[in-house]
Amino acid sequence: MIVRIAGEGQFEVPDGLVDRLNQLDNEAVTAVESGDEARFHELFDQMVALVKQDCTPVPDDELVASEVILPPPDLTFQEAKAEFSGDGLIPD
Repeated sequence: MIVRIAGEGQFEVPDGLVDRLNQLDNEAVTAVESGDEARFHELFDQMVALVKQDCTPVPDDELVASEVILPPPDLTFQEAKAEFSGDGLIPD
């Protein structure tokens, strides 16, 4: 799966991490829906860190479609309410 972090580039997520990323996404949706801003930021930070630290950057000169676009790391909770709803960002 190819994930773009808005403003920071694309990353190839290994199959073994897709479920973990999806789990974090689902938990982030739950945190937003319950109004738990601190928990949301904790989970979203984990999502971004997982992609940046454990996934392979796609070279800038390589054109690849992103299957998922994560908002920028400085996403506010108000902005998260529009992004993290329903099934979340990661397709099941």
